[in-house]
This record gives sequence, structure tokens and C-alpha cells, in this order.
Amino acid sequence: MDNFTFFNPTKVEFGKNKEQAIGQYLAEHGIKKVLLTYGSERIKRDGLYAVVSKSLGDKGIQFVECGGIVSNPVLSKVREGIALARSQQVEAVLSVGGGSVLDSSKAIATGVRYDGDVWDLFLGKARIEGALPVFDILTLAATGSEMNSGAVVTNEATREKFAIQSVHTFPKVSIVNPALMRTISRDYLVYSAADIIAHSIEGYFTATVQPKIQSRLVESVITTVMETTETLLADPNDYNARAEFAWAATLALNGIIYAGTSGFGYPNHMIEHSLSALFNVPHGAGLSVVMPAWMKWYHSRNLPQFERFAQQIFGLKTAEEGIAALEQWFDKIGTPTRLSQLGITATELPATLDNLQGNAQWFGLAETYTRDVLADILKRAL
Repeated sequence: MDNFTFFNPTKVEFGKNKEQAIGQYLAEHGIKKVLLTYGSERIKRDGLYAVVSKSLGDKGIQFVECGGIVSNPVLSKVREGIALARSQQVEAVLSVGGGSVLDSSKAIATGVRYDGDVWDLFLGKARIEGALPVFDILTLAATGSEMNSGAVVTNEATREKFAIQSVHTFPKVSIVNPALMRTISRDYLVYSAADIIAHSIEGYFTATVQPKIQSRLVESVITTVMETTETLLADPNDYNARAEFAWAATLALNGIIYAGTSGFGYPNHMIEHSLSALFNVPHGAGLSVVMPAWMKWYHSRNLPQFERFAQQIFGLKTAEEGIAALEQWFDKIGTPTRLSQLGITATELPATLDNLQGNAQWFGLAETYTRDVLADILKRAL
């Protein structure tokens, strides 16, 4: 087990009706005016907007709205939010939505404090030296952004999907009320399951140092996600299943499962980022296509861990059986496992590979993931 420093300053308020106290949490930080970010008008139809508005009003906190943030969040909206936040002189950003809204909010928060184009921060041309405080009310569990410092945004002009990460971008307070997630569509439930599993397996399979305790944590997250997904598909109103699913999503990417590990990468996310940047596919749907194909290509490089995965997750013996079982489970729950299911054909592979080579450079994986290797993986997913 390697030396490590675990640091996570986010306060998580988990449970029913926690969103009613958002005004209190902001007031505790001395906030008087916020930028309220959200996606669709659904938060107004389902009553959440009214709850948030009342809670803020009760504490004398003003808010300015920045709605219309889309899944696979885009740079143009981030720039719009930065301009609005500056002109209105807000003191914090309050995200009400899923990971896309929260990632956009983190990018807006950093951009306000940067004297230049926010995309510079994604390209690594400048360091993040500060950010507005970010708070959130989570309405979709998947990305883990509620308890980490990462944010992923797509530049529509260049078709680059890159991330930022900084000590300044951890949310101050994250409210996770599983009851708010009850109306999530079947499709986005299964896409979220794939996303959580992908977060869990990246280090599990690629780390050069992977302590057993960390492997067991990953396996617990994955089995919990699989069990609760099936429960929720049968009964969307099962609060306890929804709660365990949501907490698993948080644990998968809040840093805890990577403590004591080293040498890992994010090849599945690297590949999927090109798919969603070019074809605007749902992130989780892209990952459920990429994972089995990547596993088939990669498994011989860490055979004991893939055999462990087969045994611990599915009760099977061989690496190949475990990979097949995961792919079959994705098919069973209804998330794609083929590029063709995303409308991506062999004729589009060259352009995809062009984009992917840039991603491989950005992820620091270009030496291993050459164009030929990436082509091999994508062809396995056709």
C-alpha cells in the first residue's frame, strides 16, 4: 500500500428534506447573493425551485438564475454563466441538478476568479488560483461531482471534452436527498449505473499498486450499484435502494477508493469523452459501450485482477467470463454495449480516432494508447 494523503473538505448533508435548509448552509458561509444554476424547467414543475427559493428568501439571500444547462455541459454556457455572475456580483454558485449542472457551476466559479478565458484552465495554460464557493442540491446520482473537485466541460467549437480539478472546486456543502431522484427516467438510471461502475473499475484494473482493502471497497460499490439498479427498475419508489445507489455514486469518485493506490489511469473515460464530444451521446451510455471492449483488449495485462473481478462480482472463474457477464448485465438493464446502438458506424472511426489521439495526450496515456491500439478497442465495440 502506497503512502497517501486523503483530503476532502466537502460537507455532505444526506437524506430526506435536507434541501429545505440550503439557505441556512449558505448563510453559515456569509453568502448574501448566489448564482442559481439548473438544467431544465423540471425543477420548477416538481416544486424543488419553490423550496429553494423559500429557503433562500427566509435567510435574506438573493439569487440570479442561470438555467438551461444541458447534459454533456458546454463551454458556451459556462462563459454565459461567468458573465452573468460577474455582472450581478454574486458571491457563490448554487447548483440544483445533476453532474452536468454541478460541473458547469464549478467551471463558472473558477472562471469568475480568472482574468482570462476559462478554457485556458482546461488546457492547462493557467493554474486555478481561486473560485467562488460552490454549493449544490443533487437531483441525479452518477458523476460523484458532489464530493470531488473535478468538472468536465465540452468545447463545442473544437470538440474537446476536458476537465479541471483544484482544491478550490470542492463543493462547500452538497445536499443529497435520494427522494429528489425518484423521477429520473429509466434510461438515465441505467446510464448512471454504468458511469458509477466505470469510475470504480478505472483504478481497480489499471493501478500498479492496488491494496486488497481498496479492491474490496470497489467490489462493494459495484455490487451495490448492480443490486440497487435492478431493485429500482422494478420499483422506482424504493427509497432505501435509491439512497444506497446515490451513496455508492458518491463513494466511487470522492477519492476514498483510490487511497493507497498508484499508477492508475482513466482510459475508459478518455475514450468515452471523444464519443460524447463528437456525437453527444449520454456519458454513461458511451461508457457501457467502451468498458467491455476495453476490458477485452486490456485484461491480459492484469489477469489476476480480472479473475478476481469475475469471482467477486459474478461468482465466475475466468477473466473472459467476468467480462462477458458484465456486458450481459448491461444488455439486461438496457444500456448500450455497441457503437451501432449509439448510431456510430465504422465510417466514423477515422474522425473519432483523430479526436481520441488528442484526448490520449491530454490524459497522459498516448504512449500506451496509440492510434492502432485505440482502433483495435473501437472495432471491438462496433
